[in-house]
Amino acid sequence: MFALLAAEPLRSRVDWASVRFFFGDERCVPPEHPDSNYGMAKKNLFDPLGIPARSVFRMRGEAPPEEAAREYEGILLEELGATPVLDLIFLGMGPEGHTASLFPGVFSQFDPRRWVVTTYIEKLSANRITLTPRALNAARAILMVTGGEAKAAALAEVLAGARNPDLYPAQILNPEHGSLTWLVDRAATKGLSV
Repeated sequence: MFALLAAEPLRSRVDWASVRFFFGDERCVPPEHPDSNYGMAKKNLFDPLGIPARSVFRMRGEAPPEEAAREYEGILLEELGATPVLDLIFLGMGPEGHTASLFPGVFSQFDPRRWVVTTYIEKLSANRITLTPRALNAARAILMVTGGEAKAAALAEVLAGARNPDLYPAQILNPEHGSLTWLVDRAATKGLSV
């Protein structure tokens, strides 16, 4: 996606000087680490487009996780106001139904009033920094992309199963005043009646 956005014809269709970039989640690694979301975006989108550093608000994955989460929450509040509203959030869904760094079983780990938290993902033995459901659902638009047969069972549960966001976190996506659009390939719909 980043490569497509950074190349023509899409490159010229966006007024990149007017765009500010925030992050939905980050792994707790330095920006140079190959697993860094920021590092990937910098290499494949920000640098090719010449996006100035002042337009990019990254989560500091190299900082202690709770410190980084509180710092990023402060950035959102400072840049976007007391109720931070992002114009567009681009998300994906993992094979177990996670989105951002909201994995199954994490909802008991954080205060639902927070905008940004750190979560511990047991199956990965790793901390992550992530926007909360409160922050995600305040967006004007959410674009959710998922694909592949490995995600079909989770997608069927998220879209058509019983509501259980602690088991299928992508079910929390329900923008209060915005839109939610799913972009799904045929393989991922294998468990759905479409």
